[in-house]
Amino acid sequence: MKINFYKVLLKKRFPLAISRGVRGDSFNVFVSVEKEGFIGWGEAAPGKSEQADSPEKVIEELQRLIATDLSELSVFEIEQRARQMKIAPCAYAGLDIAIWDWTAKKANLPLYQLLGFPTPTQPTSVTIGINPPEVVKERIPLLMEGSTIQSLKIKLGSPEGIAADKAMFEQVVASSERYKVKIRVDANGGWNLPTAVEMSHWLAERGVRYIEQPLKEGDESNLLPLYEQSALPIYVDESCRFAHNIPQWARAVHGINFKLMKCGGITEALRIIATAKAFGLKTMVGCMSESSVSIAAAAALSGVLDHIDLDSHYNLAPDPAEGAPMIKGITQPTERPGHGAQLKKETNVTTVG
Repeated sequence: MKINFYKVLLKKRFPLAISRGVRGDSFNVFVSVEKEGFIGWGEAAPGKSEQADSPEKVIEELQRLIATDLSELSVFEIEQRARQMKIAPCAYAGLDIAIWDWTAKKANLPLYQLLGFPTPTQPTSVTIGINPPEVVKERIPLLMEGSTIQSLKIKLGSPEGIAADKAMFEQVVASSERYKVKIRVDANGGWNLPTAVEMSHWLAERGVRYIEQPLKEGDESNLLPLYEQSALPIYVDESCRFAHNIPQWARAVHGINFKLMKCGGITEALRIIATAKAFGLKTMVGCMSESSVSIAAAAALSGVLDHIDLDSHYNLAPDPAEGAPMIKGITQPTERPGHGAQLKKETNVTTVG
């Protein structure tokens, strides 16, 4: 098994501001796995809370793993070894995605079919970061015109407080009214318990259906009080990174949002979906700063999920990869063998291993 790494710059149309800061252009690491005439592609997006905050650290982690000789191991055994070695989840995700892509290509099946999943029917939300109302007013037409977007996700939890959150929300509603889109909210841990309770009632009155990650990671002791007082369903993201986290919070939330970069790829994502459903929880998939490669991998899982947030590749200028198109508002997997995505031929890559 031949494994190579490629460093690629992802340039954004618009920087993304959330409660914890602003994310602009970034480098991701793309992983190719070649064996028996087939090449699988994966992608790793560095993240500080995912234990590898630079492309160099991602590559260092992956090189540490592959130095142990993985050639005779299954994808499940490789994932187990990565856990035992405490490989950064966002780094391992790149290799895990590539192996699943390779496996589906060898089987000559689209990845979603190999996994036994249907194609998705739920539209993806497209994210609007924290911005003052005047920026929102300009931004929404740029996002909406010529697209088939059906849902917008608003990042709240502004460092300036709930007055700023409310002003931004109201501007999003006003500016998007003619497009007839649904509005979703993600606070990214930007609220405390009293604020989250207050905002749940305020947002419920304005037609929002649920709130994602209202409390910061580390404040999970307040999830049950929030669950008991909230006017809206609560979904956790950073508070529930792996399948083994789910039983601890299952009675205090309504659903979970997983990301391939946070959990370590498709193998653990399959466990998360199964565990969440076993506990009667709703499921959602999200993304970080990712191209069509990892988005396509996540889209292959999305046919059994309740909510979809696979939109980061729509904010790239340009996307260095292709294979996760929006069709009638839905981020669709392709019918090609594998997850269906690959780097574009014209993409400027730096081979690093």
